[in-house]
Amino acid sequence: MSRPLRIEYEDAFYHVMNRGGGRKVIFPDDAYYQDYLRCLDEAHRRFGIEIHAYCLMGNHYHLLVKTPRGNLGRAMRHIDGVYVQRHNRRKKTDGSLFRGRYKAIVVDASSYLLQLSRYIHRNPIELKKPLVSAPEEYAWSSYSAYLAQSRAPEWLNRDAVYGELASQQRYSAYRAYVESGNDEETTRFYSLKNTPSILGDKFFKENAYGKALSLDIEIDKKGMKVPVSLEAVVACVAAFHKIDSKGITLTKRGRGQQNLPRWIAMKLCQEVGSAKLHEIAKLFRVGHYSTVSQTIARLNRLMEKDVDVLEIYNTLSQDLTP
Repeated sequence: MSRPLRIEYEDAFYHVMNRGGGRKVIFPDDAYYQDYLRCLDEAHRRFGIEIHAYCLMGNHYHLLVKTPRGNLGRAMRHIDGVYVQRHNRRKKTDGSLFRGRYKAIVVDASSYLLQLSRYIHRNPIELKKPLVSAPEEYAWSSYSAYLAQSRAPEWLNRDAVYGELASQQRYSAYRAYVESGNDEETTRFYSLKNTPSILGDKFFKENAYGKALSLDIEIDKKGMKVPVSLEAVVACVAAFHKIDSKGITLTKRGRGQQNLPRWIAMKLCQEVGSAKLHEIAKLFRVGHYSTVSQTIARLNRLMEKDVDVLEIYNTLSQDLTP
């Protein structure tokens, strides 16, 4: 079955949501919440994504983000994908965690940014059984940082929301705004059985589709319609490990030498570069393609035992997939 189209363009704002499969808890305790926040930090630094608000609930999350580079899919593959790895590592389990792909609603920030931030921050008290008596008491949302009652993470961008208030007393003004309750329009929008993919008027919807750089499409077995060049794979692995590309493509002398970046680059050349074994052998200057096959098999065995290596591989794979 085809997946829903996702609209991606530069400087788009999104309300992103996901929940555990079968309503399972995705944040069992504080350590898991911290792991997810670390994923947000990493996505901000690696993909330039801006996080304007967040609320992590027991079995789901809400994010308000902006994508200056038009790369929501890549950023969310890192956030959700790496979090699942860390979750499974702590729980000593494997398999899926979320019920499916995240839902992303494109937002007309000029009309709805302030309302949406309020909707997200009020989540803990809008349940049938509120988690706290006041939203600032909830530890795992950005609301207390908006009120300057807790230290804001470096990656949290509050200025855009504050700017919509048009008040010099931004902390007290934002508190009053949130305490006034969700507006009827926002409540009605999110009460729809099938929530629309765009929050905005007809003109905004037409403009959003017109600016879209890519409408999310099904990808093939190797992860993309056009394979990544082998040179790009090597450069990405070298940058991640902060080494020269020659340290990856040149063999190391000595029996039993382990060059993990080289092993990972070989496997990625096969997986996201769709390269044949003899092509990889030529690039990495090995005598026979069977050596490549043996190296990839060695890496596969290592990843089964070492989750840190598996996490590095998956992170690089996500970075290379559009």
